Amino acid sequence: MIHPQHWFMPAIIGRGSRWETRWIVVLLLGISITSGCATQKWASVRKSPSNPLEGPLQLMSHTGPKVTDRTRQSLRVLGLERYADGSYEKGLAELAEIIEREPTPENLYTFAELSYIAATRADAMGKDATALELYAGSVSHAYYFLFECKEGVAADGYDPRFRQACDIYNKSLEGSLRLVKAQGRLKQGETYRIKTPNHVFHVSLDTVGRWKDTQFQDFKFTSDYQVEGLKNQHRQYGLGVPLIAECKDNPPKAPGSEYFPPNLTFALTAFLKVEHTPQIDPETNKKIHYCKILLYDPLEQPELEIHGREIPLEADISTPLAYLLDAGKVSQTYLATLGMLTPGEQQEQRGIYMLEPYDPKKIPVVMVHGLWSSPMTWLEMFNDLRAQPEIRKDYQFWFYLYPTGQPFWISATQFRSDLDAMRADLDPQHAAIALDQMVLVGHSMGGLVSRMQTIESQNDFWNLVSDQPPSLLKGSPEDTEALKSVLFFEPSTSVRRVITMGTPHRGSDFANSTTRWLGKNLIALPSFVTGSSNRLIAENPGFFRNRDLLEISTSVDSLAPDSPVLPEILDAPKAPWVKYHTVIGVVDQDTWLGYFSGRSDGVVKYESAHLDEALSEKIVTADHNTVHRNPESVIEVRRILREHVDQLKAEYFSSLQQPAIEPIMHDPVMPANHLAPVERVAPEQPNPLRTSIYTTPPSPN
Repeated sequence: MIHPQHWFMPAIIGRGSRWETRWIVVLLLGISITSGCATQKWASVRKSPSNPLEGPLQLMSHTGPKVTDRTRQSLRVLGLERYADGSYEKGLAELAEIIEREPTPENLYTFAELSYIAATRADAMGKDATALELYAGSVSHAYYFLFECKEGVAADGYDPRFRQACDIYNKSLEGSLRLVKAQGRLKQGETYRIKTPNHVFHVSLDTVGRWKDTQFQDFKFTSDYQVEGLKNQHRQYGLGVPLIAECKDNPPKAPGSEYFPPNLTFALTAFLKVEHTPQIDPETNKKIHYCKILLYDPLEQPELEIHGREIPLEADISTPLAYLLDAGKVSQTYLATLGMLTPGEQQEQRGIYMLEPYDPKKIPVVMVHGLWSSPMTWLEMFNDLRAQPEIRKDYQFWFYLYPTGQPFWISATQFRSDLDAMRADLDPQHAAIALDQMVLVGHSMGGLVSRMQTIESQNDFWNLVSDQPPSLLKGSPEDTEALKSVLFFEPSTSVRRVITMGTPHRGSDFANSTTRWLGKNLIALPSFVTGSSNRLIAENPGFFRNRDLLEISTSVDSLAPDSPVLPEILDAPKAPWVKYHTVIGVVDQDTWLGYFSGRSDGVVKYESAHLDEALSEKIVTADHNTVHRNPESVIEVRRILREHVDQLKAEYFSSLQQPAIEPIMHDPVMPANHLAPVERVAPEQPNPLRTSIYTTPPSPN
């Protein structure tokens, strides 16, 4: 199994004069294939944290924060207006006594707002202990207003104070967490005590859900960051404090964690539950309030039930993603160039990556990047798709990283092996039905790598290189098996749909004599590719009728319109359980690029990207670099994923009428009748005229 350990930390690749020579012309090749990878900043630190209370409470005013007019009126009615602009400690003490007698929503909200203003003033003056007490008083009274006051609950959705009470709750809790973090006490599993003039708070911090056993090294506040690299920042408005949780030294304890890139960051939301009891603190003779700060994964649990009500969690899922990309310290250009120019150096990083824990009940969507690219090219689409509740409920997103400098059929062979290894690792008993409903999404050359997972080679690919039986091939077991694995393969029974985006199914004219020459002079293939072919040719004189295929040395060569492999892929028997979809970019014909490119995305012509067997075809106005980032493309993928789930549900309900199939009621994704065993073609018995094994439908499983 190949462990993905270095998604953001590739090896040093400078290797002498040939590497220096490559860099002289690398710019020319980059222009020719329009890779589109650019170094960029994904998130920047704000001058001051974002705060929705900044306007209503005049937090940035030179005279300091001020109470709202409505709160001033409430204080006036209670005879406490003199405390609206100062002497907050006395005003809060008198207000607390009034609340003991009259815990009305008006009084509870007034206390929460006044306490928050007092806390921000104390915080600005460096009075940490006082500020912490005041923040605690504010968040607890906001909680009482929102959840334990019948009149306050009735105001939900109508009284502007309800939303402002939510903001006070969130920012008071954030202020408390910032102060506790500065003291080094924001640690899971610990309980600490906060004393205020009128109350005593016992506060604990714990993680729940799928991260329960994970110890995070650090927490950062998403309000401190401004997302720049992602076009869309997806938030959910509710209660809680969105956090960026970091695992620096210890890997997280979660299913599939061995497939996480290092230093992965996660979106969490801190939520405070207040439990007030009649208990009295013996030291202060004050009431004790038990405050549980619970860290939730908003992607796993977007809502909480509080006193019989469904409460949405405040969530920010985009900022932790942007922070992760910056924290990697390696640009996508560097990572893509490593795989393009020195594919041998990227073999250790090759593999499938997850950014969330593995879930056996969710369908994998595996995103496969194209030439001179990396998984980071998908993060725009991933960010938008994951933000849709109905998508993340049914799907999990994986990414495949592979060296793009080698011929794509070698990458397809490695992808096939990596998918099998992952299945054996995560689900050795093949009990996870969702893993047999997999969707592959491939951009550019990644579409070819994906499509090759769904076809049967028969003997057609072997016949491209030799008319001799494979059993007569001489060479070491390693070399002969490596060649056979490339030329003999079967469709994966786990893949149900393939979406190709800007994929050159019939090659691309960008692979012309100039770029192919540049590729041969720039790309240094690993020795296991070139050495194996050379040894087999030397040990089998006259055995190979077409040595050109074995000697195709780069991915640029493999994508040429005259590549002999491309027609075989189009004509190969296809798994009948797989459905294909295409997204094709066509540049604006009124632009200079459109004038010179014709009906293409600037790299791949429409005719090459088109598939006759595609169930759907979406044409978007985009160039080759942006076809998979185009909003219309994202919407199309979202539509296809919805269609996929709808079809699986229909198959399930149809299967209920077949007594031989016992329904599994507890699984959200039901089995499809496509899992018949696939008969392997024995390479020792070539028969180019043999009919496909798919002339009859597979039997139900």
